[in-house]
Amino acid sequence: MRDLSLFSFSFLIITVVLSAQNPIVPNQGLNDPHIHIFKDTAYVYASHDKSIKNDKFIMEDWWIWSSPDLVNWTKRSVLNPKETYIGKDYSRCWATDVGEKDGKYYWFFSEGNEQTGVVVGDTPVGPWQDPLGKPLLVENLTPTDEYDMAIFEDDGVHYIIFGVWDYYIAKLNYDMISLAEKPKKIIINNPRGPYNQDGKNIEKPTDDKPFIHKYNDKYYLSWGCFYAMADDLYGPYDYKDAIITKNSFAKGYDAPTWPSGFLQGRHGSFFEWNNQWYYTYCDISQTGNRWFRDTFISYIHYKENGEIATIRVDGIGVGNYNANDVIEAEDFFKADGLVKRELGNNFIVETTANKSYLNYPNISGLKNGSKLNIKVLAANSGKFSIQVRKTTLQGAIVNQKTFKIKSTLKKYNTLEMDLPNLSNKESFFILIEQLDNKPLQIDSFSFSN
Repeated sequence: MRDLSLFSFSFLIITVVLSAQNPIVPNQGLNDPHIHIFKDTAYVYASHDKSIKNDKFIMEDWWIWSSPDLVNWTKRSVLNPKETYIGKDYSRCWATDVGEKDGKYYWFFSEGNEQTGVVVGDTPVGPWQDPLGKPLLVENLTPTDEYDMAIFEDDGVHYIIFGVWDYYIAKLNYDMISLAEKPKKIIINNPRGPYNQDGKNIEKPTDDKPFIHKYNDKYYLSWGCFYAMADDLYGPYDYKDAIITKNSFAKGYDAPTWPSGFLQGRHGSFFEWNNQWYYTYCDISQTGNRWFRDTFISYIHYKENGEIATIRVDGIGVGNYNANDVIEAEDFFKADGLVKRELGNNFIVETTANKSYLNYPNISGLKNGSKLNIKVLAANSGKFSIQVRKTTLQGAIVNQKTFKIKSTLKKYNTLEMDLPNLSNKESFFILIEQLDNKPLQIDSFSFSN
């Protein structure tokens, strides 16, 4: 085994730019996605299925793509296994994740289902150096397999989570390339998984590819589209549900799927950006080949009890909107001064400040002279100023109106605003001012002529 600790490797600057919906990077084999936000840019750290002709998993390198808006993606960096302690061509470059500490980026990678290594760089895309020249997690470290890791930061401390069927967690030292403790098994009560949908498969109770995120002081341990919740990072976790159901799919996105059904193979991660939560995951509905996977992104909405609502799997994805469809208010790209609220089986957004805004970029299908229809509820009545601006929060004002809304036994009102001088595609910022300190609930937006 070569000692690579003193080597700094070149990395590829790729100029491939793709504008996509779902899949986010079509026909490229981008899979096992972990998306992180660094300096207001989204980076996806991912595995790479080699070819649409694959008849088994052939994954020869790891990829990084970046995006300013979750719509337009640029290939930024490729990590070749030769540039790590592996030191040779290798076709089992499995799942990967990254952590940032003190301005340095630590990119962890799976050596098949056997071991986990790490490289370090000064930017989110490298160049990368292998500081150990050997694996960080060696095989037989625990009773599970030491691969498919996730990196989780909590109050400035980083943790690594890994394994299949049973998951293990360990705190990382300040150097991010060594363990601060012996890995501990994570207990999950009543787990389910793609091979254990009835709870009877005790040999394969969960799946591989664990991930942890935190929301409202609750910890969420997920494996694909299944998840459990806990009050403590180390658990125990209580299994809750799968966030994909047979009702999740738009037409053309429900098949083909994996041998164990649509719940299998949904490797991915959860992330937050601009007060919105997302789930990014694998899908094969557009490739038709389980060994050549795509990456999708869907909005995430949390119920009042902390559980996660069922997602929608479709082609429009996130950060894109169609003026011919109803736009749900909670599916914003940016927001400030508002919160999501569960209302019956749906969600709305509610103002929590005297001045707030919502942003919906990339709205296509608009026509010059369109009319914006805003479905709202003012449970306590109220007076509101609503302003529509183009492109930025300080952009050109399209229209501004003041509305006095009376409470009507919790029935929604529809506010209408004319929108002159529009292009086919626009980005709108909708600014809301509470003129008498009363909250406004917004259900959805639609456009008419």
